[in-house]
Amino acid sequence: MTHSRLSILFASLGSAALLAGAFLFQASGFAPCHLCLLQRWPHAAAIVIGIAILALRLPRQFAWLGAVAALATAGIGAYHSLVERHIIQGPTSCTSSGVSGSVDDLMAQINSAPLIQCDQISWEMFGVTMANLNVILSLVLCLFWIRGALGAKR
Repeated sequence: MTHSRLSILFASLGSAALLAGAFLFQASGFAPCHLCLLQRWPHAAAIVIGIAILALRLPRQFAWLGAVAALATAGIGAYHSLVERHIIQGPTSCTSSGVSGSVDDLMAQINSAPLIQCDQISWEMFGVTMANLNVILSLVLCLFWIRGALGAKR
């Protein structure tokens, strides 16, 4: 197997590991918010892209699609990181907001509110959240995708 294909394999397995980790956290009681779920889709796409490249022996240039997927999930993760640190306002559909309007409006807000808020940190270690980890690790995976696309040697 060429260095290019090994890089693609590693990047694909990396996305699979991150996705598996997310599912393990979910199974352990850490329910995902809307932005957490959005971060999973590019990883799934990267896995499919990697399988297609390797199984169908597609040209290594298709690895650029994997790099785009890795950058997409890193971008969503960066946005999520800013939202959960209350640096920017997140989507109104998944962030806590102030009380406004009548009691009926308040009850409607409560009844339609998602269970998990995107601006609340559900897990953190040494100040690093799951969204932060996704950004860092996805950028590393992006480098492997680029290496695979360029056909770089050791």
